[in-house]
Amino acid sequence: MTERRRRRRSTVRATALCGALLATLLVRPDGGAAAASSQSPAEAAPGTALYLVTLQPDVDQDDVLDALALPDPVYRWHTALNGFAVRLDAERAADVDALTEVVSVEADEVRAMASAPALPPSGRFGDGPTTGGSGVVIGLVDSGLAPDSPLFAQRTAARRPAGFDGDCAVAGDWVAAECNGKVVAARWYVDGFGTDRLRAASTLSPRDSDGHGTQMASVAAGNPGVPVEVGGERLGDFGGMAPDASLAVYKACWSAPDPADDGCSTADVVTAVDDATRDGVDVLSLAVGGPGVLDTVERALLGATEAGVVVVAAAGNDGAGATAHSSPWVTTVGATTGEARRGRVLLPGVGAVGGAMLARTTVGPARVVRAVDVAAAGARRAEARYCTPGSLDAARVGGVVVVCDRGRVGRVDKSRAVALADGAGMVLLNRSAGSVDADVHSVPTVHLPVRHARTLLRWLRSHPTGRVTLTSSGVAERRVRVADFSASGAGSGVLKPDVVAPGTGVLTAVPGGEGWTFTTGTSVATAHTAGVAAVLLGDGMRPAEVRSALVTSARPVSRTSVLRSGAGLVQPDRAGRPGLAYLVPPRAYRSWLDGRRTDLNAPTLVLADGDRVARRTITNVTGRRLYFSSSARGFRRDVSVRPAAVRLGRGESVTFTVRVSGPGRGRLDDGFVVWRGASGTVTRLPVGITR
Repeated sequence: MTERRRRRRSTVRATALCGALLATLLVRPDGGAAAASSQSPAEAAPGTALYLVTLQPDVDQDDVLDALALPDPVYRWHTALNGFAVRLDAERAADVDALTEVVSVEADEVRAMASAPALPPSGRFGDGPTTGGSGVVIGLVDSGLAPDSPLFAQRTAARRPAGFDGDCAVAGDWVAAECNGKVVAARWYVDGFGTDRLRAASTLSPRDSDGHGTQMASVAAGNPGVPVEVGGERLGDFGGMAPDASLAVYKACWSAPDPADDGCSTADVVTAVDDATRDGVDVLSLAVGGPGVLDTVERALLGATEAGVVVVAAAGNDGAGATAHSSPWVTTVGATTGEARRGRVLLPGVGAVGGAMLARTTVGPARVVRAVDVAAAGARRAEARYCTPGSLDAARVGGVVVVCDRGRVGRVDKSRAVALADGAGMVLLNRSAGSVDADVHSVPTVHLPVRHARTLLRWLRSHPTGRVTLTSSGVAERRVRVADFSASGAGSGVLKPDVVAPGTGVLTAVPGGEGWTFTTGTSVATAHTAGVAAVLLGDGMRPAEVRSALVTSARPVSRTSVLRSGAGLVQPDRAGRPGLAYLVPPRAYRSWLDGRRTDLNAPTLVLADGDRVARRTITNVTGRRLYFSSSARGFRRDVSVRPAAVRLGRGESVTFTVRVSGPGRGRLDDGFVVWRGASGTVTRLPVGITR
C-alpha cells in the first residue's frame, strides 16, 4: 500500500510553467495586457456563474488567473487534474476557453445521486464476507456518513492504513473521535452547491443528514455480523462487502428544501475526487449520475485512475441508452433484481396464501380482523380500512392480526398504526395490480397480491371469528435480470455498464430511527462492487488486475444483451481467481482520451462502424504456467478467435485477434470470447457488435 500511494503522489502534481509559455499566456486574446486580480470568491459580481476550468498538466494556475485578471478561485485542483473552479460571467468564460493552455471550460451543474427510493424493495440482506479489505481505504463521494452505527465502529486497535494522508475535519456535530480507524478521513464540500440552497436539517460537516452516504458505506464496508433488529425482532445479521476496509468520507452531495433540487455540484465532486486522490484512497466509490460525456468529472476520475485508484461509479437510473460514466477508466455498474423474502398466511380449511414477508417470527394462531371493522371512536371506517395512523381501536386490535388495504398512506405507516394499537401482526392486501414488498414493518407482516387477497377475504366472510398464522417462507430466488431503470449503452464506443450488481431492495443502514431501510438504484450496486474491489486489493491484486477481474469473472445475465448488462453479475469469489487479465497501463487511457482509441486493451469490446477485426492482449496472472483455450459464445454472426489456444508462463502475455465474418441478422449482435484455463479458470470478454 505504501509504495503505491507514494508513487501516485510523486507522479500527478503539475509542474511550473516555462518562461516562453508564460510570455504567451500573459497576453489576452484581444491583444491587451492582463491586469492582476484581487477579487475574492465572496465578492463575485452579479450575473456570474461557477465554471470548472481544466488546464494542460504543465500550466501554472496563477499565470492563467493573472493573465485574464480572474477572481480568486472557489476551488483549486492539483492532483487528479490541473485546474480550478471560478465565478465568471459568460464573456469572461469565453475568454478563458480561448486560451490554448485551457483544456475545457464547463459551467457547474448539480447532478442527482443514483438511487431510486420509490422503487419496491425485494428484501435482500447484506451478504458480505466476514473478512476482507484489510489495509484498503474506500473513498466515498456521497452525502456523508452517520458514524454512530456499530457497522462503523473500530473493531481492532485504531491504526491508519500505511501511506494514507487524509485528515478528519471537525465541525459542531462531527468531533475528531468520529475518525476512529474504521473511518480514517472526513471532509465536506458545499461551495458549489451553495449554503443558501440547503435544507434546514443539513449540517456543514461530514455528518450525513440525508441517509444516502450511510447506506452506501454500510454496503461497501460495514462491519460483519451486526444484528438487524426491528420492532424488537432480530431479523438476521448484516455485513458489508469489505468489512475490514477503512472508509474515507467526502461529502459532496446535499439535500435542498425541495427534494427535486437535491444533488451534487460537479465543482464539489471534482474537488472531492482531487482530495481523495491526494489522500491516497485505494478505491473510489461514486454514486453520482450524469450525462455520458467526457467532462471535467471524467477527467478527474482519469487522474485518480492514473494515480492507482480503482474507480467504481454508478451507471445511473435513466434506463437504456443513457449511461453515466462512459469512460473506460471507470468501472461502471448497473443494477439487477434479485431475491425476495416470502411469507404465508395459513387459513384453516383452505391452506396457505403467499406473499412478501421480512419478519422471521411466526404469529399465531391468532384472531384476525378486518381493519375496517375495528375503527377507533371518531375515526371514519374509510380511514380504518387503510390503517391510517390513529384510526384503529386498541381495545379490539390488541393481540390480533389486522387486515389492511394498501393505499392512502405508506405501507410501513400502516404497520406502525397496528403496532401502536397493540396488534400482533398485519396482512397487507393489494386490491389492484401492484408490487408485493418485504418492507421493514413494525409488526410481522405478510403482503399479499390481488389474487391471494381475494382468497383471504372470501375465507374471512365465512370465518368471522377465525384464527390465522403468519409465518416466514424464507428467501425465494428470482431469475436475475437487469432492472428496468438501470442505464446502459455504448455512447463513447465503450461497452457500458461494465458489470451489474444487486440494486433493488438491498438492506442498508440509515441514520436514526430503526436504523435500517431497503435501497434501490445503481448507487447501491456501485457500493457493492466497490467493496468487492477493496477485497481484491487487500488480497494483493494490482489496480489494473482488479479492473479486469471484476469484468472478466462476471456471470452473464441470461436472455440479456451485453449492451444492457455488460459482462454480467459481479461474482466476488470468482473475481479472486481471474486466470487471465486484460491489463491497461494508466497512460493508455490518456492516449484513448486523445483519440487513439483502437489500442486500448479494455476487458470489454465494441465493434462498430464496419469494424470486423479487433485485438486484445491477455496476461497469465495465475502464478503458474498453464494452457488456455478459447471459444466464441452466443453470437449469431461467425466470430473466430486466433490463436485458438495458448500456453503461457507466469506473467506472460499474448495478443489474440477477434474476427467477425458473414452477414448479420439485424443491427445488434453480442456474445463472449471465453478463455478457459487448465486449472478451471474462466475469463470472459463481453463483445457487442453494433453495426
